[in-house]
Formats: sequence, structure tokens, C-alpha cells
Amino acid sequence: MAAAAAASGGLFPPKPTIDEAPHVITDPSLRLACTNSTAAGSPPHRAALHHGVQKERMMLKDMHVLSGAGVVLSALEKKPYPIKSPKCTDRAPLFMKAERYHYLFDAAIKFHQLGIHWTSPGHGPASNVRVHRGREMHLNGSVMASSLNGNYIAEPPRQCIVLDIEGTTTPISFVTDVLFPYARDNVRKHLMATYDTKETKEDIELLRAQVKDDLEQGVVGSVAIPPDDAGEEKVIDSLVTNVEAMIKADRKITALKQLQGHIWRTGFESNELQGAVFEDVPEALEKWHANGIKVYIYSSGSREAQRLIFGNTSYGDLRKYLCGFFDTNVGNKREPRSYFEISLSVGVDKPSQVLFLTDVYQEAVAAKAAGLEVIISVRPGNVPLPENHGFKTIRSFAEI
Repeated sequence: MAAAAAASGGLFPPKPTIDEAPHVITDPSLRLACTNSTAAGSPPHRAALHHGVQKERMMLKDMHVLSGAGVVLSALEKKPYPIKSPKCTDRAPLFMKAERYHYLFDAAIKFHQLGIHWTSPGHGPASNVRVHRGREMHLNGSVMASSLNGNYIAEPPRQCIVLDIEGTTTPISFVTDVLFPYARDNVRKHLMATYDTKETKEDIELLRAQVKDDLEQGVVGSVAIPPDDAGEEKVIDSLVTNVEAMIKADRKITALKQLQGHIWRTGFESNELQGAVFEDVPEALEKWHANGIKVYIYSSGSREAQRLIFGNTSYGDLRKYLCGFFDTNVGNKREPRSYFEISLSVGVDKPSQVLFLTDVYQEAVAAKAAGLEVIISVRPGNVPLPENHGFKTIRSFAEI
């Protein structure tokens, strides 16, 4: 601020001190030259330099000098017509307010709290930002790239996050050691208790169609399901045999997942089961929801099973943070078309505005081929990834 130049001995004539005004603010046509005159024998005054004058060449004729009472102690020399010198007396009230510059930071903090960003048109709502060299990175992953003329070009922001469950939001052990055994151990009980219901009749028809295809393709463990007139007991016996083989092979097929979801529903309703998620998941879901990012689930498990898991966790009902659920009815998780269909369903302009998180390399490849942003979740118990897989990885949602 050129305090040394302004405080040189003899620059200011003896005048009243202005200790009561530690800082000042000027209007845009003036530039603050010094805040306190500290040279021996020089009382503290305020000097304002006309904008455009280098402070290293500053002379008395280039400055306005004011006392704390707003009295002009020294003014700029008058310039020949038509040059019009600024009238510092018009600015005296601004000087007397003794504003401190930290008010700018206070304003910035308040804008941040209100979700307002200064680059948005009319200072309207915008995502929170972190300023980086040459650009601004929004906390939701979007970027505003600044051009040389100071304008901002908004790149497509991340609008949606699609989450896998097993190995991503939920430990694999919960699925393999809790859910699968529960379905296997209760499939016969469930079929016997609900055999005549419309829901179970539909489940059986789906299994009939799947087993027919499996037998044609020679899938190990498949056995023919007799017609209904063979009797309930024989039909159930064959269904149990097929379902147990499917669970053992961890098959990602709709017929199995739909029946499993109905069996698990009984377990959740009776409090025999409780959904499990990693401890970083609830906080991340809440944060994304607060930031306006839509979160969806895409799992091989049925949509009903997904809702049961997130609706009955030790952290409470997490479905309030979720916008929807996708299962294998939208397509196989290892096919790019499935992810393109999801991007159409969630209402984004481009697939790149969707982030997909999974623990399975083949799913990551398929999602990337569909144009989605992809991050692989590395959790305890997950299958090791191939070397040089080329994907970003995280160990916690807190890293996103």
C-alpha cells in the first residue's frame, strides 16, 4: 500500500491525529495510498491516491490527504481544462465510515451459506465452489472454466449419482452371509405359505421360463418344473432345487431376484433382517441430497429388495435421500445399453452428467462405454481389480 512512501518525513504538515479511524475505504475513482503514517514526528493521517498513479512515484500533488474528521488537508493540484480532478470532499462520508476490508469476506461467507455464487446470473442460486487457478471447481464436480475476458463457460455439472449396492454401499459379506442364506433357508417356507397368491404365481411363472431356457442351454443344477396339475408339493420341490442352485451360482437373473426380494420382505417385516451399509454412506447421501444431486440405486437385486435394504438400516430409513431404483429389468449390468437407458430415465442432457459407482470392473467398463463418469469402490472383501484398469478408485464416499 505504499505506506513507506506516504510516511516519509515532511510529507504531511502538522495536523490533528485520526487514531479513531484505523482503516478507510475509497470509492473506485480513488486508491488508498497509506493507512497509518508511522515516521518519527509524522502524525497519522489518511492519503488517497488518484487511480492510475504509480505509488512508487507518488508526490503530494498526486494525493488527497484527509484528517479523521474528514477535513481535506491537502488536495490534488488542479489540472488544465478539460481535465477534471476528482472531488475528494464528495467522498468524505465514505472515508468516515472507517470500513474494514474484512466485510468482503463476511459477505462471501454469507453468500456461501445462502448457496449463492457471484458468477451466477443475477447472483442466483449456484453450487458451492472452490476456486482454483484459472477455473472454479464446484463441490458437486462441475467446472466453470474462466476465459481471458473474465466470462465463465459452464461445463456440464454432475447432476446424478447411480450407486451399486453389493461391495459399494453395502459389505459383500452382508449379501453372501446374511441375505442369500436367509433366502435359501426360507424359500420352501415362503412358497408353501404363499403358493396360492397372485404374487407367488407370477414368481413361479418367471422361474418356469428361466428354467426352460437353462435346460436348453445345459445350465448345471437346473431341473424341470412339473405342471401345476402334478401337485403343489412336487412343484415346490422342483422350485426349491432350482432356486438353491441359482443362489449357489450367484446368478444375476430377474426370476431369482424377484423371489428373493419377496422372501427378504418377510424377514425385514419380522425384524429378522436389518439392512447394512458402510458407515460413510449415510453422511454422503445426506450431503448429496442437500447439494441437489439426485441419487439412484442400480443393483441386480430387485427394486423391492433395494428399498428394503435402505429403508431398514441401523442409521434409519435412508430412502429419503434416494430418487429411484433400477434393477435388471432395465438391462444386464455388464451391458452398455443398460446404463444408456438409465441416463435417459434420470433426465440428464448427457450421460457424462451421471456418476456411476461400482465395485465390479466389468460394470465400470460397460458404464464408461455408455458415456457415464465412473469410479470404482474398493471395499473390504471386494474382488481385486485387474492391473492397469484405468479407473479412479475410492475407499470411502467421503472422497467424492
